[in-house]
Amino acid sequence: MSNIANSFGMDEALKQLGIKDVNHGTSTGSDNFGSGPEISSYSPVDGQLIGKVTTTTQADYDKVMDKAQAAFISFRAMPAPQRGEIVRQFGNKLRDLKEPLGKLVSYEMGEIFTRRLW
Repeated sequence: MSNIANSFGMDEALKQLGIKDVNHGTSTGSDNFGSGPEISSYSPVDGQLIGKVTTTTQADYDKVMDKAQAAFISFRAMPAPQRGEIVRQFGNKLRDLKEPLGKLVSYEMGEIFTRRLW
């Protein structure tokens, strides 16, 4: 990472978010994978490589859709309070990661950090 990225705390933000040099671009929620070609993400701030992501193939997509359809049936059968609790926990996790997510979006998009803290 560049001096700009280091002063911005990007290494720590990427670590907190679990972002590695190469990341899987496909997820079922419990399984991360991706068997397509890698794409690279560069910061417009300093032109540095942020990371790489494997793309999704048709077979990957089909696997995700099969899992999503099964999850929908299971989720639909849950009582509303249980579903609400899952949504609440997801929201809490996003709030816990608000700062590193804001840093990543700012660095990735070349925008002011405070603007990304929604």
